[in-house]
Amino acid sequence: MTMLGLVIVSIVLLWASVLLAFFRPLLARWREPVFRLPVIAIESDDWGAGPLAQAAVLERVSAILQGIPDATGRPAVMTLGVVLEVPDGARIAASDCTDYHALTLADARFDGVRAAMQDGITAGVFVPQLHGQCHYWPPALLAAAQGDAAVRDWLTDSEPAATEDLPAPLQSRWVDASALPSRELDAAAVRQAVAAEAANYQAVFGSAPQVAVATTFVWNDAVEAAWAQAGIEAIITPGRRATCRNAAGEPDCVDATMLAGERSAAGQTCLVRDVYFEPALGHAPRRLVEGLLARTRQGRACLVETHRFNFLRAPDASLDALETALRDALTACPELRFASSLELAQAMRARDPAWIETRLKPRLAAWRARLDEIPRFPRLARLSGLALPLAWLGVRA
Repeated sequence: MTMLGLVIVSIVLLWASVLLAFFRPLLARWREPVFRLPVIAIESDDWGAGPLAQAAVLERVSAILQGIPDATGRPAVMTLGVVLEVPDGARIAASDCTDYHALTLADARFDGVRAAMQDGITAGVFVPQLHGQCHYWPPALLAAAQGDAAVRDWLTDSEPAATEDLPAPLQSRWVDASALPSRELDAAAVRQAVAAEAANYQAVFGSAPQVAVATTFVWNDAVEAAWAQAGIEAIITPGRRATCRNAAGEPDCVDATMLAGERSAAGQTCLVRDVYFEPALGHAPRRLVEGLLARTRQGRACLVETHRFNFLRAPDASLDALETALRDALTACPELRFASSLELAQAMRARDPAWIETRLKPRLAAWRARLDEIPRFPRLARLSGLALPLAWLGVRA
């Protein structure tokens, strides 16, 4: 064999070794569904039981969304991650913080909040999904209150509480974070809790929940199995699953990563929400637009995360930022479609050709745009020279 031949064989073997080393993430991104058009879903958590000021804010959000149609004339859509109860502070205080009592979303005090939600649902701009019966694990909250005066004061407040004011570890529903690192909950207790909150959700909204998003994105197999038994079809994720709070109180014990369209062990379709837009934290409208453009290049739906606190703490500025961001998104992507997370999950599961791309060239372009996110692959592709044939294929490493 000539020297040139040996060089060519060596290069091909080197490229093959790089591709083999990254075979799984490369294949996973090829299998991930590719959306035909730009798609955005605004996902907003923590609505429901809580401050009564939500009612007026929800009405204003609904009005803004109704005034922003996409290319098909459909108004902008916001999913509402619903919390179904907060503490009944007066009753808990009467027990000297030894017994937990709930103030549920079905209580008459929340009539205005429920009415605002329902008006938005009827108008086609709100889509509720299950965030949890509460934004904490009640026994953990009672335990923490015994040694933390601020938690005790929060728990016994006579006004409907804002869970955003709790210490972050205690906002995780599916672990006991009364002491850190957190402890795993009993699987039977989880099953019972999920069954109860699914029934309560149906009592409020007239239909069973189909999409769930764990509070603070901390959950595990036991929660997914219980969600499946309750009829949950789709799980909102940040692309990974944390199952504990570590000694510093941070989400940790990551035991799984996922791409959009992948199935959980219990069979639900996973979606990835990874564009963060919190105007009250200084996020400008451009942040949402840039996220949409990046996801569109990747052939992915853009799931935007925003929270209730933006619209309660800085309502005027946050509402203005939301409206500006959505209008700018339509300018940047005139073919933009608004959708709910459930619609996206169902489209991916069915490989619906109205939503999901089947042609080779657009799929290659989307795959190309996804390669840079694979840790170490772009660098090794450049060092090995593999970037060159990938470029010839129209695939940038």
